[in-house]
Amino acid sequence: MKIKMICLILGGGAGSRLYPLTKDRSKPAVPIAGKYRLIDIPISNCLNSGVKRMFVITQYNSASLNKHIKNTYHFDNFTHGFVEILAAEQTPSSNEWFQGTADAVKQSMIHTVNLDFDHILILSGDQLYQMDLEKMAQEHVNNNADITIATIPVVAKDATSFGIMKVDKENIINSFIEKPPLEELTNWKSDVDDTFKHQGKDYLASMGIYIFRKNILKKLFTDYPQAIDFGKEIIPSAINSGYRVCSYAYKGYWTDIGNISSFFEANIELTNDIPKFNLFDDSRVIYTHPRMLSPSKIFDTKFSKAMVAEGCIILAKEINKSVIGIRSRIGNDTTISNSIIMGNDFFETLDKIIEGDEISLGIGKNCYIENAIVDKNCRIGNEVSIRGHADLEDSETEEYVIKDGIIVLKKKAVIAHGTKIGI
Repeated sequence: MKIKMICLILGGGAGSRLYPLTKDRSKPAVPIAGKYRLIDIPISNCLNSGVKRMFVITQYNSASLNKHIKNTYHFDNFTHGFVEILAAEQTPSSNEWFQGTADAVKQSMIHTVNLDFDHILILSGDQLYQMDLEKMAQEHVNNNADITIATIPVVAKDATSFGIMKVDKENIINSFIEKPPLEELTNWKSDVDDTFKHQGKDYLASMGIYIFRKNILKKLFTDYPQAIDFGKEIIPSAINSGYRVCSYAYKGYWTDIGNISSFFEANIELTNDIPKFNLFDDSRVIYTHPRMLSPSKIFDTKFSKAMVAEGCIILAKEINKSVIGIRSRIGNDTTISNSIIMGNDFFETLDKIIEGDEISLGIGKNCYIENAIVDKNCRIGNEVSIRGHADLEDSETEEYVIKDGIIVLKKKAVIAHGTKIGI
């Protein structure tokens, strides 16, 4: 029997922990893996799982996200599928911004009244994973669950950042705590598989992926009108009220792109021989905007564990363990190591380059870039050295930010010839 389900994808808040990548864009619009945006991950998971009715709930810096979705996700007249943006708005019942995850969903429910569905899938717009959501929905129905939460084992250090739960032998969640302090973790260990136990992953964490029965979600909103967050209020209240809340144990790769370090590590991990996140899978395609770009051109560059998107012109000396984004232009004798180059939104004309009145779009000659993120449309002159490392203190200038030893060039930054950063 086909499960009638719609999906609501949460666009997230201001994304301050991902600043400066979120200075001019929302979290789901942040570029990843050279040619995609974070929002492409949950949408692709839905499409690969047969879920074709999706709403993306946005609030902050949503212009570029709206444009990306409008230009990317088109459905024919026979699929009845859609990806629609639901922006925060004033209504007769509320003139407030979204106050939390549950409040965002509650305020958006008015736009679903004419749709035929029994279950609501709720996803986050800033996570990297590949999941069969249809399988999760089927288990939700088979378990006769009111709510199903996707869960994954984590280590103690990470457990303080997630909702942590205890489940019984039937995978029913009987207790839940949001972001427990380290001193309380001892009481929240779970009986996990030996593989996870050997890795020190003794705590069962919520992945922020939920399936609700429609009528149950509406009743919870009615019974707890002041609740604004799923993890802090709605989920614990549902458990305490006797609703059947089940765990869906996920054993694949999943990471929350919550800050600059996690974003950096997730991208660099893609350059491994066999990365945990598989971009090369016909059955789990990651969809994005189909740009009409030329193939990349490469001149005498030595590559080692690198990903290169289309439309690039690369004359670099070496590129090691790095992600090179669309339309990147990299000059002669430049070395790039352990870095993310997001690329450019347009090609600079030859006439503009020949004029030479200003630093050209891209990375110049004889540069050295290591442990860095270069946001889109940056102009880096010749003989520039940028080296991130653990000894650097967090700081910010007009052109870049240093976080956790990673140097992040802001979008459209201009770095003068001969500049040294982190050296």
